[in-house]
Amino acid sequence: MFQTPFYENYKYVWLAGSVVSSRLSENPQFKVLVIEAGPTNEGAIDSEVPLFVLDIPSQFDWNFTTVPQTALGGRVLPYPRGFLLGGSSSVNGMVYTRGSSADFDRFAHFSGDSGWAWSNILPYFLKSEKWVPPADHHNTVGQFNPSFHNLKGTGITSVSLPGFQLPIDGRVLQTSKNFPSEFPFTLDYNNGIPLGLGYLQSTIGNGTRSSAATAYLNPSVVARPNLEVVLNTHVTRVLQATNTGNSKSFRRVELKSGSKLVTVTALKEVILSAGSVMTPHILLNSGIGDKDELAKVGIHSTLNLPSVGKNLSDHPMVAVGYFVNSTKTIDTILDNSTLRAEFLNQWETNRTGPMVNIGVDYLSYNRIPDDSPIFQTFSDPSPGKNSPHFEFAISNGGSISLRSNNPFDPPLIDPMFLTSEFDIFALKEIIKTAKRYILDPAGPLVNTTTDQELQDFVIENADSAFHPVGTSSMSPKNANFGVVDPDLKVKPFIPAAHTQAATYAIAERASDLIKADWQ
Repeated sequence: MFQTPFYENYKYVWLAGSVVSSRLSENPQFKVLVIEAGPTNEGAIDSEVPLFVLDIPSQFDWNFTTVPQTALGGRVLPYPRGFLLGGSSSVNGMVYTRGSSADFDRFAHFSGDSGWAWSNILPYFLKSEKWVPPADHHNTVGQFNPSFHNLKGTGITSVSLPGFQLPIDGRVLQTSKNFPSEFPFTLDYNNGIPLGLGYLQSTIGNGTRSSAATAYLNPSVVARPNLEVVLNTHVTRVLQATNTGNSKSFRRVELKSGSKLVTVTALKEVILSAGSVMTPHILLNSGIGDKDELAKVGIHSTLNLPSVGKNLSDHPMVAVGYFVNSTKTIDTILDNSTLRAEFLNQWETNRTGPMVNIGVDYLSYNRIPDDSPIFQTFSDPSPGKNSPHFEFAISNGGSISLRSNNPFDPPLIDPMFLTSEFDIFALKEIIKTAKRYILDPAGPLVNTTTDQELQDFVIENADSAFHPVGTSSMSPKNANFGVVDPDLKVKPFIPAAHTQAATYAIAERASDLIKADWQ
């Protein structure tokens, strides 16, 4: 790994994006450059220990915030993004959920490319996944469906079931048995029909985070002579290489490492994969975006593409906490320095104990009932009957824009949370469902909370799940909207899932498409 590029010319220049750079560099004829703004992930124990996800230090975060959210009373929300090799996969919650089959069938229908349909993208999920035993090596029969996972050892990113049983686990399962109509047990929520309660699957292997960096840019990959990884280097702009008639090509990249400004050239392609915040930020600073908006901050338009930075979609969420009559909780560990040190020593010794988990062992996906009055006003935003409305509600219509023409100024992030009445309704339903789940085993729910009180709670406590997508979204070929064609691998809709599994699968297919283009 280097601090500045070793060469001036590469076949591919990859702005972040561990998966495709790893796959393309499998061909020794391709000289590939990966540019990372942050430091290495190696030795970053705060990233490696799963339980530490609840307290990622600021040096591994871009430390972004949103603009004041009008519908949330003007609150400004933190918007963390990974600032180290592996990007947000090195700091995320490690939850591995693919979404519903209808999510991907909708991608395919919208883009006109059947390759994004569930039946065609599932092999790429399997290609990216390496199913491994949980840290405690307990018997996992009846906790997942092997038919939907890669148990052959040929995958890349480690995925496992919880490796440390929490004291509340038995009660969680018992509630599912007591109330199967609302909380049915599902053997595997990654089978394309995620509805129900099931065992959590996480990108954890041997009790340690498995990220894009540890999986796809491991030491053996980084040692390839045709792959160069540059750290602590900011991309400021992509630059136009040629202009032939109406065809424009951007194959040069301007970088800054320390005080040094460097330009490198891609002989084949510059592949911009800097995430849903920084990808549009780089494009806009390069003059690629809405020309009128660029002019307002003093940037000359090189390509008028109004959809850049638009269509920001994310998952708003509300955390609902309960007091318990037990000291055997995750909070007890994190708040007690002696216990924390004791369990960290156990993790460092043999990768066992509570540090091998993220503090969650189960996950439940639910739908709002079909006869809900909300559907008299709003159409169903989900892609199909096998798709949940929560664990996550969906918010879209947000944007990423420029604060100034200084590429080092942070972008303006506006997810526009809860600007739709449906989002507020869905979050209120989530809280009601959580109350029923927690309180029903002890007796009938006493409804002491009015609808207005619930709405006030939502507005005062709603936050982001930090799942931004769509700011450089694909659209059908020759459409007058969108940023890339359907073969250029950017989600136009947010799946009802944590986004990392879909990102890995899409990147795997992207690798095959790029290789095919340059055969």
